[in-house]
Amino acid sequence: MNLSGIVVVARPERLTAVLRELDALPGIEVHQVDEATGRIIVVQEALDILEEIEGLKRIKALPHVVVAEMVYHYIADDRQVYADLPAELVEQDSQACAVPACLND
Repeated sequence: MNLSGIVVVARPERLTAVLRELDALPGIEVHQVDEATGRIIVVQEALDILEEIEGLKRIKALPHVVVAEMVYHYIADDRQVYADLPAELVEQDSQACAVPACLND
């Protein structure tokens, strides 16, 4: 089982709709909401890394989500052998791990 901590930023005026969409996704639990900024902290539970990445992609694709980034990752029991890292985990350039501007205060 894999656990991910994900920061989601939604448009504050659409926060209710985004929360409803997040609640409908499998393996997603909302833990904290800042209504003024539209920031949401969710925990995702997945069977393996690939399912974890697919879940993050689903969150990023939701309407009115400005940004969603995985900020914590824990592998409790992933016995799958991976020949290569999934493409989404390979850094493409030095900006790959930069903190999005909308998360800076």
